[in-house]
Parts: sequence; C-alpha cells; structure tokens
Amino acid sequence: MSDTRTVKKPGYRKQSLAKRIANPKYIMVYATIGIFLLIYAVGAIAYGSKGFTTLRTFVNMFIDNAHYGISAVGMTMVLITGGIDNSVASIASLTGMFIAYGNSILGIHPLWCILFALIVGVGLGLLQGAAIHCLKVPPFIATLTGNFLARGICSLISRESISIDHPMIDALAKWKIYFMRPENGEWVKIKPAAYINFNLLVFIIMIIIGTIILQKTRFGRNVYAVGGNEQSAKLMGLPVGRTKILVYGFNGLCSVLAGVCYALTVKSGWNLALQGGELEVISCAVIGGALLTGGVGYMVGTLFGVLLKASIPTLITFNGNLSSWWGKIATGALLLLFICIQRAVVTYTGKQKAKQ
Repeated sequence: MSDTRTVKKPGYRKQSLAKRIANPKYIMVYATIGIFLLIYAVGAIAYGSKGFTTLRTFVNMFIDNAHYGISAVGMTMVLITGGIDNSVASIASLTGMFIAYGNSILGIHPLWCILFALIVGVGLGLLQGAAIHCLKVPPFIATLTGNFLARGICSLISRESISIDHPMIDALAKWKIYFMRPENGEWVKIKPAAYINFNLLVFIIMIIIGTIILQKTRFGRNVYAVGGNEQSAKLMGLPVGRTKILVYGFNGLCSVLAGVCYALTVKSGWNLALQGGELEVISCAVIGGALLTGGVGYMVGTLFGVLLKASIPTLITFNGNLSSWWGKIATGALLLLFICIQRAVVTYTGKQKAKQ
C-alpha cells in the first residue's frame, strides 16, 4: 500500500513562523517595544550614572502608573471591538469617593464600599454597552454620558477631599514584596530597594487575565471578530451584542480596580480626582498598539505602552531642568506618531488583501 501522507517541504515550519512574526497586525507592538528601547537607551546613556538604569527606577515606572495600566487593560478590549470609553477616569474617581465617604463619614468597612463600587462600576459599564448595541448610540456619546453621570455623583457626594483612615487601607498601601539577592549565604534586599506593591501586583494580574481572555478563550476570539468586521461576525452567528456589552462591563471592572489602587496611593477621595485620566488610559492602549479602527490589540503591547508613557516623565525628572509639561507634549507627539503608523498599517493591509 502506498503512503499518501503529505510530505512537508524543508523549511516549511520556519517559513510559517516567519510569516506569523511578520504579520502586519504585530507591527504596532514591535514599534512600541522598539521606541521604548530607544528612549530607555538614551536615558541610560544620559543618566545611567544618576540611577536611571537601576531596578528601582524601572519598577517605579510601573508603580507610578499602575492605576492607568489596570484601566488600560479594559480599554484595550474596548478599542479592539472598535469602540471607546470616556467614563473610565470618572468611574475610578467615583470608586475613591465611595470608599472615602462610606468609611470616613458613614463608618462602613472599606470592603463593603469596594463591593458597592464594583456593582455600580460594572453595572454602568454594562448599561453603556447595552445603549451602544441596542440603541445604536455612538460609543463616544454613550460613554461621555457615563463620564458626566459618574463625575456628577462624585460632586453630589462631596466637593471636598475626604481622607481615608482605616487599618485595611493602610495595610494594603504599605504591602510590599522586596526584590532580594543572595549575599554571604543570606538573602538581602537589592540596593537601592526595589519592590512590588499591591497596585503593581493588581496590574500584573490584570495583564495576565486580559491576555488569557483574548488569546485562550472563545470570548476573546469573538472580541477580535466583532472589531475586525461586525457585519461578518453577525453573519457567522457570533453573539455580537453580548460580546460588546460584556466588554464594556469588564472595562467597568477595570476602572473600579484602578480607582481602588489610586485611593490606596492618595488615601483620599476627591470629586475632581483623575480629571483627564481617560485620555491617559486611551493613549496607553493606543501607544501599545490597539487600533482605533478595531480588530487589533494585545496586552503585551499595552504593558509596553504604559512603560513607554512612564519613561518620558522619568527622563524629565532625571534631567531636572525641564518643565513637567514637556511630558504632555512628548506624549502627544508619541500618540500622533502611533496614529500615523496605524494608518500606514491599515492602508498596507488593505492593499495586500486587494492583491489576493
């Protein structure tokens, strides 16, 4: 009997891997990583002697922006579906107000305040998703309404900053895992001391969860399908409405967690906290490679997007002579650069499909 098995040509596996790596949808992630390495190299050359290259400085870039990173995890999924969410910073601020007012004024344990904030934040996210899908309200308008609603409730609760003084909040704020190294048969802290705090731990966990959802689950595949071509997704029988509503609900969850982490940092609630933070979150996701047109985005890109955004103010701090506003200017320039790269990628991909 003759052997009818298909014989693969030599180099088949290698060529297949090369094609996957060269896929245009990964270009944005490569660009983010490449630009970060370039900026980091400049900082290492200019300020390496001042401590720019220490582990502590590197980890602090994440710690200082962990709340934005947590929210950017949810925003990445929203952008992949082709939507946008302007309410993330307001929901995070509302979470801080719930914790501060509930604990300091009403005497409620912070855990119950956080649980209530989760119900409100996720509920508002689901409501916005339902309005977008069922009522065909544009995502920008629906989430802008949510932004005004959450910020208005913050102001109704209190227009003054409310401090948070509770043992649980203090314990979470002070919780740290120090990086250690062996020395003379014992483990000692790396100097200067570098550590992972609670906020950074939550950020890492959310990045892992987001990666698993997008890459390993049917729901994640549906998210990419809806963002790639919603009409085709409907024709394939995919649950487009449920997917979009759940994505906004998950984004609401991320916003609440971001609010909890920010409250741990400042130990207070304020109605104007994180004003403009939604733009910071969106820029982290876009710089990380999430296409504004939908269908493309990866959590590893978002991770480096947060790191790239954080590296600019760090450089300014080490310089010591530049105004902090240069950070905003540099971030705007980076955002414009990545939008141009996105446009080029979309145009190139469209031409490649037309040739096929």
